[in-house]
Amino acid sequence: MGYRLGVDIGGAFTDLVGYDDESGDFVWVKGETTPFEPSVGVLNTVRKSQLDMSNVTMVIHGQTLVINSIITRDGAKVGLLTTWGHRDVLELQRANRRDMYNFRYRKPKPFVPRYLSLEINERILGDGSVLKPLDVAGVREAVKKLLGEGVESICISFLNSYANPEHEIEAAKIVKEVLKEEGREDVPVTLAHEITREWGEYERTSTAVLNAFVKPKMVRYLSILEKEIRGMGYGGSFFSMLSNGGMASFDFVKEFPIYSIESGPIAGVIGGIAIAELLGERNVIILDGGSTTTKASLVENLTPKVHSEYFVGRDKFNPGYPVKVPVIEIEEVGNGGTSIAWIDEVGNLRVGPKAMGADPGPACYGKGGEEPTVTDAYAINGLINPEYLLGGEMKIYRDLAVKAVKKIADYYNISVEEAAEGIVKIANENAANAIRIISVQKGYDPREFSLIAHGGSGPMFAPFIAEDLEIKKIIIPTIPPGVFSAWGMLLTDIRHDVITTNVLKVGPESVEAINETYSQVDSRLTRIFEEEEGFGVEDLVIFHYADMRYKGQEHTVKVPIKSGVIEEKDIPDIIEKFHVYHERAYSFRLPDSPVEIVNFHGVGVVKVKRPAIREIRKAEFSVDDAIKEQRDVFIHGDFINMPVFDRRKIPVEKRIRGPAILEDPTSTVLVLENQELMRDRYGNIIIYRG
Repeated sequence: MGYRLGVDIGGAFTDLVGYDDESGDFVWVKGETTPFEPSVGVLNTVRKSQLDMSNVTMVIHGQTLVINSIITRDGAKVGLLTTWGHRDVLELQRANRRDMYNFRYRKPKPFVPRYLSLEINERILGDGSVLKPLDVAGVREAVKKLLGEGVESICISFLNSYANPEHEIEAAKIVKEVLKEEGREDVPVTLAHEITREWGEYERTSTAVLNAFVKPKMVRYLSILEKEIRGMGYGGSFFSMLSNGGMASFDFVKEFPIYSIESGPIAGVIGGIAIAELLGERNVIILDGGSTTTKASLVENLTPKVHSEYFVGRDKFNPGYPVKVPVIEIEEVGNGGTSIAWIDEVGNLRVGPKAMGADPGPACYGKGGEEPTVTDAYAINGLINPEYLLGGEMKIYRDLAVKAVKKIADYYNISVEEAAEGIVKIANENAANAIRIISVQKGYDPREFSLIAHGGSGPMFAPFIAEDLEIKKIIIPTIPPGVFSAWGMLLTDIRHDVITTNVLKVGPESVEAINETYSQVDSRLTRIFEEEEGFGVEDLVIFHYADMRYKGQEHTVKVPIKSGVIEEKDIPDIIEKFHVYHERAYSFRLPDSPVEIVNFHGVGVVKVKRPAIREIRKAEFSVDDAIKEQRDVFIHGDFINMPVFDRRKIPVEKRIRGPAILEDPTSTVLVLENQELMRDRYGNIIIYRG
């Protein structure tokens, strides 16, 4: 069989995990991320693994290039072709603002300036019928004008193309003819209907424009990886993580990079679900504490929440840019190991969202960083071992951390240790707030969930969060937490979503139309898998969902629908299921109100073989054998002497009371004084409160 590799780019480190299905061999490597050229860090990490690439069958990659390019606005110069009278769709946006009571609201700046948004005389109605034919000469003239302005990518988004894409398809042929004539075949073309067939002109256009914005950069990046890794003797397939919790070929992601906007973090959710399933947990919150950000996702009944409207760059002042692609619901805050601690204009201590990242990194790395970070605070207070970062591969300099944090300490006239603890507490609170957003603010009680924590800093945040939110159980995976997201990629199935808008009242009279729409969705899924991934219908499993609402509502609720043919007898069950889902989301139901399906959602999946998590051998270690040292740790305002354990030597199913520190090469686990830890038979660390 050979190895399958998962490669994940983080803010400071690039992680690689390899697994051989035949032998069960498991290897992992962490290399430094190279922000100036991410492909360099990926290739360095692959080389560092020293694997024989001719013995590798699959490479799965998760990246942050798409979202970082959008947030930093570092992408292509995009030209937009749109319907006559609609060139201002990106400027006007939505009248019903998401944050109507926000007095500091700032309207997002469009990614296409008005002079590069050109109108084409054509019109398709909402029912898909053609009102005005496409102006062919107008398309040719517009493309030449855009090329004259130096555009690097072209987007076509016509009104109502979700109902009938005929004009977008025709216009694309003309655009490509002109590009060929002008010798500019390097300019990629994005069609809105190929990305989403949902209604919402602003949202559809925004999604298509952002795809066009990142497309040239993503094509270049993935092409470099393909070429260089092929040069190492690799002959297998390349796949990229998608935001929907699946993966797709590099060729698909080159064409539609927007589908991978939340690529790396999603793999951690998939891995967390696998750990939960292994341990018999149904409801979990998965916390990924990384170098620059902390991510949290709530999973109920082992099913992640997927929604098809995501807002990139949203903060308390900015509603963000809508992206209509399926994304696993995840909350991300600028809070991680390299997050900078700073004092605001009124004298409050803050942590994040700015971070030192990989270059130059925290002050304690000794690479030129001078700003105080969360990692510096950990080093000062003894929470991490200065000789054991990456198993001793990277040295930490406590004196440099002290120098950086002293600026904070001097401002408040406190000790450096007290200032460091203040930084740690605020970082913990930032991480806890991400969990509140996905749980408490959405009607879930975090006390009813177990917390799965991974990432370099996740296991450090977790014990404090558990105390704050009264979570009873923490699970630190047996897979090295610092490379957990890369491991999650190896569990990921090949998946594609097709969503199309067709507003239908749910009743016996609409059964035929419902089946016809799902048949169209299934046909598109089958075509994608055959043409893009090379799989036949015999490999494909299709699931159906519907975005449903009470008639007259704007918002919808996603409801699972049985696959296969819907019969008249199924209608009452579908309506009742919608009532249940709506009541859970909004705390009320309207049993006498007509119910509508707005969007038909099909999910196609081809299963891959999952790496096995084997039970560990019960080595003859005692608790004393596992203790590496006794260390003075500054916590709760004073130094406490606590044992430091080698995590791999802790005896199985032996309960140990805190406080304690557990070390492995990729992360440090902290156990507080009123908590108890146990290493289970798979090697997971289970921490219990109280």
